Order: sequence, then structure tokens, then C-alpha cells
Amino acid sequence: MNTLSVVFGILAALGLALGLLPLLGWINWFVTLPLGIVGLVLGALSRQRGGLTLCAVVLGLAAVRLLLGGGIL
Repeated sequence: MNTLSVVFGILAALGLALGLLPLLGWINWFVTLPLGIVGLVLGALSRQRGGLTLCAVVLGLAAVRLLLGGGIL
């Protein structure tokens, strides 16, 4: 489970990297957040916490980006 969580976290981090570019913040809504949430759930179900931590950090950064861009009001 932790391996799947890390994989989803890495994919979400790649989506976050694209979502940090101007005019591409919408990618956070459709790629980063769903992948990060799935990874967070899988990480919570596993014994190890590496994937959980990775997904939580990625989701936090995506939320900050959306907040600064006006995507979360």
C-alpha cells in the first residue's frame, strides 16, 4: 500500500509542478488533488508513513497555490 501511495504522490507532485506555472493552475484541480487524495488514503491504510507524508505535503502545496491564485475562496 505504501508503494502505491508513493507512486500516486510522485504523480501528484509532477502535476503540481505543472500547476505552478502561470495559467496552468487548473491542473491542480483535475490532476494533483485527486491523485493526492487517493495517495493520502492509501498511505493512511499502510503501516509506513512515507507515502502519507509525501501526499500530505503535495496536497498542502497545491492548496497554497490554489489559495494564492484565487482558486479557493
